[in-house]
Amino acid sequence: MRKALFSSILALGISSLHAQTNPAWENIFQRINTEVQTNSKAYSTLQDATSTIGHRLTGSANGAKAEAYAYNLLKSYGFTDVKYQPFEVESWSRGTLAVSIGNSTTTLEPVKSVSLAHSPVKVDLTAELVDMGNGLDSDYLARPGIAKDKIVLVYLGTLPGTQGRSLHRSEKTAIAIKYGAKGIIVINTVDGGTLLTGTASVTGKLIPIPAVCIGKEDGMRLKEQLKNGSLFSRINMTNFSGMIKARNVIATIKGSSLPNEKIVIGGHLDSWDLATGAIDNGIGSFSVLDMARTFQALKLKPKRTIEFVMFMGEEQGLLGSKAYVKAAIKNKSIDHIRYMLNYDMTGDVRSYSSSVPEAKDLFLSIGAMAQQIDTAFTNSFSSRAGLHSDHQPFMLQGIPVGGGGGGRGSGNGPAGCYHADCDNFNLVNNEQSLKNTVKFSSMLIYGLADVQVLPVKKLTDEETKSFLLKNNLKEPLELEGEWRWKD
Repeated sequence: MRKALFSSILALGISSLHAQTNPAWENIFQRINTEVQTNSKAYSTLQDATSTIGHRLTGSANGAKAEAYAYNLLKSYGFTDVKYQPFEVESWSRGTLAVSIGNSTTTLEPVKSVSLAHSPVKVDLTAELVDMGNGLDSDYLARPGIAKDKIVLVYLGTLPGTQGRSLHRSEKTAIAIKYGAKGIIVINTVDGGTLLTGTASVTGKLIPIPAVCIGKEDGMRLKEQLKNGSLFSRINMTNFSGMIKARNVIATIKGSSLPNEKIVIGGHLDSWDLATGAIDNGIGSFSVLDMARTFQALKLKPKRTIEFVMFMGEEQGLLGSKAYVKAAIKNKSIDHIRYMLNYDMTGDVRSYSSSVPEAKDLFLSIGAMAQQIDTAFTNSFSSRAGLHSDHQPFMLQGIPVGGGGGGRGSGNGPAGCYHADCDNFNLVNNEQSLKNTVKFSSMLIYGLADVQVLPVKKLTDEETKSFLLKNNLKEPLELEGEWRWKD
């Protein structure tokens, strides 16, 4: 009796999950699964691009090659509606760097380091080094005035045994500037002397102090030395800052019956210049390119318009996605965007996520169908909102955002090479993980684009403010200068 009752409850649960879906999707999802498992090009094109292009730094010759590579690839898949979206912005690239540290200004020894983006064009600074722990406001308030005119040493994440929010490196730099620091040295969290680059600017503009990253082992050694006496550091760097030209690449499938409603799927094509950007963000962007190939190969025409977008300039301050949103606001197409799905270092998708919990039932309905086709899909759902990737400009306009849930791996595994000199194709050692991202995400995209009524809406300005407050995003957005509301 209990078994029969349980079966009835289970059947009712599955039935309710399917309430928002179309039975015809089951056949389409099966076709997607077969197409991706048989013909996916995500792995092979990423391998080809990393070997023939190298890094994909925005504004560089390699960046332009990457833009053309994506454009031509989409054309080869049969897309007729492919376009470049050019933009011109101020950008940054590294020049020379020498960091040395010692117990006096005359006994400095070199330390392996890398510049953080948007550091000044030219700096030659020597100053006392002071340990500021996690680099949070609380660390500075606990030692008033200690950082003024000093070079601060801060940990990138949250030190073991300590508490507090793990802010972005740019936010920790902004805090250091606020308390009068003359320079900042960031300790990476990854073992093995791995160096991390990335922007130290919350605004995407030059910052007034030099910012560099050193390896975890060097950083922890310096922290121990500072317990027993003073240390001094010299930071000598040159960099370039100026206007650059870049291009987003956009491929469009026009909706069959609701063409003015749009689902945007994006991934940033650009990478930093220390390696070839296989993990950040090759696994994301080349999966998006293969999602586009899959839709074109199967001639899928859902109700809503779909745009597959390769963003450039994400690494230097979300430049491409900001340019996209700015253009959409100008031509009023921003109100047509019903969802933005972002794939940034998203590996081996086996679940779905969304910024708005109202999407849960639909996402789980789609996921239940996916799970029936391949039990590797866990069909769990998470509702969360964060910053510092290409979904952010869309989210700040009240557009629901989401994507796939997967695994970035451990901090000392492939994910630890993000922004680092070890981010090469040899880290992408499982082709099936890319296939999972492509096929399960393609099913989600189709469902969102084809469902009769989307259970989410674009938030009003006041609703957007409330949403951001609820997700504790006011403080970091204020540091970025992106908080537009007056309290």
